[in-house]
Amino acid sequence: MEGFLRFLAAKAILLALASSFVSCYDPSPLQDFCVAVDDASGVFVNGKFCKDPKYVKAEDFFTSGLNIAGNTINRVGSNVTNVNVDKIPGLNTLGVSLVRIDFAPGGQNPPHTHPRATEILVVVEGTLLVGFVTSNQDNNRLFSKVLYPGDVFVFPIGMIHFQVNVGRTNAVAFAGLGSQNPGTITIADAVFGSKPSIMPEILAKAFQLDVNVVKYLEGRFSSNYDRHY
Repeated sequence: MEGFLRFLAAKAILLALASSFVSCYDPSPLQDFCVAVDDASGVFVNGKFCKDPKYVKAEDFFTSGLNIAGNTINRVGSNVTNVNVDKIPGLNTLGVSLVRIDFAPGGQNPPHTHPRATEILVVVEGTLLVGFVTSNQDNNRLFSKVLYPGDVFVFPIGMIHFQVNVGRTNAVAFAGLGSQNPGTITIADAVFGSKPSIMPEILAKAFQLDVNVVKYLEGRFSSNYDRHY
């Protein structure tokens, strides 16, 4: 009997631990990093401070202007209009945001990632070639498809993905993202336009390029000319 009671006690402890693991977790990061401090002199919250509920109004959950096309006269031929927590304060803590993407013919939303969000995209005008690449562990497989108005495609969180207007007219898409601040890392801008610059010899070896080509690219991207959103 004593042994059976010990067994029941041990089982109860394991169930309690399992329950705590299920119900307790760290919140998802809402910025690139949040370095710990030992005092309150440099406090920065993971997200935004919350307004006193009695002062909340309908305008805190509203924005307008997504009917207006973005300016696509830039080096990539596209424009991203963000609707995130900076545009709608009421999005704070809700884990969702929205973008409108306009494309000129031949324009692209170049390869990029969202470190904090999955993206679901719907085409409303034009024809887009879209795709994402899986991780090294999955052999960097490309999943790609041509989309037409009404078509929907999902880009999993953290995957490098892109959209290109392969039609002869302008294209428009809307995308929902699973974070109030999904973040965007445009691959070319981050690699060749970092500040300070990554040593050209490192990138030359990584991309199997001549070091002079890397220096040229770093010169182009470090100038901040038409950096994509």
